[in-house]
Amino acid sequence: MYRTASRLIYTTFRNYYTVKPNLDKKQYDLAKQIYQKIKAMGPIPVSDYMKEVLIHPSQGYYINREPMGESGDFITSPELSQIFGEMIAIWFLNEWSKVGAPKPFQIVELGPGRGTLMQDILRVFKHFDSLKQANISLVEISPVLSDSQARRLCATTNLNPDQNAVIYREGMSIIENIPVKWYKTLQDVPNVFTLLIANEFFDALPINKFKKTDLGYREILIDIDKDKEGCFRYVLAKEETPTQKLFLRSDESRENFEISPQSLLMIKEIATRIESDGGFCLIADYGHNGEGTDTFRAFKDHKQHDPLIDPGSADLTADVDFAAIKRAGVEDGKVLAFGPVTQRDFLIKMGIEHRIKVLEENADEKQLKSLRFGYDMLMNLEKMGERFKFMALVPSVLEGILKKVPVVGFH
Repeated sequence: MYRTASRLIYTTFRNYYTVKPNLDKKQYDLAKQIYQKIKAMGPIPVSDYMKEVLIHPSQGYYINREPMGESGDFITSPELSQIFGEMIAIWFLNEWSKVGAPKPFQIVELGPGRGTLMQDILRVFKHFDSLKQANISLVEISPVLSDSQARRLCATTNLNPDQNAVIYREGMSIIENIPVKWYKTLQDVPNVFTLLIANEFFDALPINKFKKTDLGYREILIDIDKDKEGCFRYVLAKEETPTQKLFLRSDESRENFEISPQSLLMIKEIATRIESDGGFCLIADYGHNGEGTDTFRAFKDHKQHDPLIDPGSADLTADVDFAAIKRAGVEDGKVLAFGPVTQRDFLIKMGIEHRIKVLEENADEKQLKSLRFGYDMLMNLEKMGERFKFMALVPSVLEGILKKVPVVGFH
């Protein structure tokens, strides 16, 4: 499931190998650990709960499994159609060419999934003979997913035995034989001209939840459910929390809302890199433009699941607040932000209609069915077309150029 509706029929999207280990014991251990933490320290923020569930070093959801695909819990746009990645590659090529296509450069992906999107991007760059002096930098914390990415992108890769190594895996790409390196954080990625893509990355970053009460806003915390042994429940903080004091906007009026401090810090880090090293950033995710309320949820086996039941067995996610990350991104004047625009609008402006016609002309019946299925999923307003948004960051020094030649896809 693509984390926005209740059901998805799998008939025509890409086929993948899958790693599906037995996780029952690890899930139980994780729930027990969270239970003991709350028992010792008191109720915890939703953000702390998300971190434990998703990225616990040995028991986290993303650490132990391949969550995407038919046998996983959700599906992403690159797996539905090659056209998605092709349109993103064309966007980067177009903006990169406006500034003279500087070299050397790197293509950076945050949370690369199975490597499908990067594979499609590399194929397009190779078609336009644009991979000279290029490097691929992948920011991935999951050993399972990095293994999938390695098998898809490289003939062979080497794992660094040093647990503290900045580059923990590296190889040469099958497409054009260029270096591919894996990092745990964006901070570790080299400082060089950067084309950065973050597709369904921000939605997995931890959030804090808040509710308006008679005493003002209070943070929603997670506590032990005393009426159900071994279970959890939501409670309201009795006093203002540090996160509330730091991040609550004075003009906030929603009954319920969410803040992702880590997303705000990440977008500032991206902005600093884009300004200092040169480059462009494209963000694609499902989200809202500041009007979202209660969006925290879980997905298991392509169905919505209670986030507080069996922690570690389901993906936890929340809609991206594009208004918030846009404000944070441009706050210091380092970059200009464009969007958010709907996925449908972005892909139309990028020429998806022309591309699918070309592919259809050369497709057999099975391929045609797959193409039309993927196109509908990406573009239909009741599926991914409206729920998913695109936003771009470009260096503020390009403002003059962009007045003459606007950023494609956003005008």
